[in-house]
Amino acid sequence: MSKRRVVITGIGALTPLGLTARESWQAVKDGVCGIAPITQFDASAQKVKLAAEVKGFVPENYLGKPEAKRMGRFTQMAVVAAREAVADAAFTLEEAEADRCGVIVSSGIGGLSITEAEHDRGKERGWDRVSPFYIPTGICNMAAGMVAIDTGFRGMCSCPVTACAGGTNAVGDAFHYIRDGYAEVMLCGGTESSLTPLAVGGFTSMKALCQNEDPARASIPFDTERSGFVMGEGAGILLLEELEHARARGAKIYAEVVGYGATCDAYHMTAPRPDGSGGAKAMVMALADGCVTAEEVGYINAHGTSTPLNDAGETAAVKAVFGEHAYRLAISSTKSMTGHMLGAAGAVEAIFTALSLRDGYLPATIHYQVPDPACDLDVVPGQGRSADIRYALSNSLGFGGHNGTLLLKKWEEAPSCS
Repeated sequence: MSKRRVVITGIGALTPLGLTARESWQAVKDGVCGIAPITQFDASAQKVKLAAEVKGFVPENYLGKPEAKRMGRFTQMAVVAAREAVADAAFTLEEAEADRCGVIVSSGIGGLSITEAEHDRGKERGWDRVSPFYIPTGICNMAAGMVAIDTGFRGMCSCPVTACAGGTNAVGDAFHYIRDGYAEVMLCGGTESSLTPLAVGGFTSMKALCQNEDPARASIPFDTERSGFVMGEGAGILLLEELEHARARGAKIYAEVVGYGATCDAYHMTAPRPDGSGGAKAMVMALADGCVTAEEVGYINAHGTSTPLNDAGETAAVKAVFGEHAYRLAISSTKSMTGHMLGAAGAVEAIFTALSLRDGYLPATIHYQVPDPACDLDVVPGQGRSADIRYALSNSLGFGGHNGTLLLKKWEEAPSCS
């Protein structure tokens, strides 16, 4: 019995590069850097001055003031991105059973800014006078819950909290859920907005963030001078659909999701295994899931955080999986443009990977200058380029040892698994 096929029919995103998926992708192709001085709070007393903020986002323009007021920023962005994905797919609930339409949206941290504000309020006015909306607006799963409420999707609704792998886990879990027959349509992805003094301070104290004040030398994946990641924010939502369901309503198709792998390093709270074996196993699982050989993959959208440990470990993992073919494929990091959107990163990067397949285009690793012998693959330095690719991977690795890999296929009628 052949497996049900799953395709991407709608995309939505708010990123440091644009307020829609289309704007963000065009900025990627143009090599735009979304990193700039922090404006959401006064960072003058902190060591880290740069972030990749979503610029020009006015929630009330999308949601209305009363509605926006009852959502944290991370939830606002998820709902807006989900609406974009649904509209982009030209999907209406009348075309499906609500009970077979679900939502999986990740957030790594949730409403941290809400916690900070309500903590100050509680200390000043008394703890029993914090907002009654504090808990429901701040918890990580509320983005998924509000997307379901907004769309009327009544199937499975979940929120993987797997740090920086969350967005990828959400898309992968949704893919399997449809493929295995539990749903026809899933809205999936990730959202994050935790650019606060506490979050930046916490990442700074563990020496995870870049302290360079030059945006052109801050997020520089695979460069030997890399010194940490740049915090970002945003949301990415994909509408996944069972192929025959999509065909029946004449939906356009961006790409097909054909494989997914997820593993755990079981090694360290924050550091990956130096040999990259956990990430390697996730890639092997994704390839096997999609019945694809390593030699068929033409591009990898890397986790590529610009930290010394991640980039070297991920390169080692790619070499372990692909052997000599590792030197023939392309591997780039769009985090050089978006910064690291944490729980939203994997979802936004899945969107970029799907568009890479559709357009035959390899995004650049911008601002790459000084080669690192430990990262000696084709990182598409400086400028993107055209390439006819049939299969692509998108990798995400998270604190706690979480590893996730998606395998996407350029849309064509022939399946990868017969």
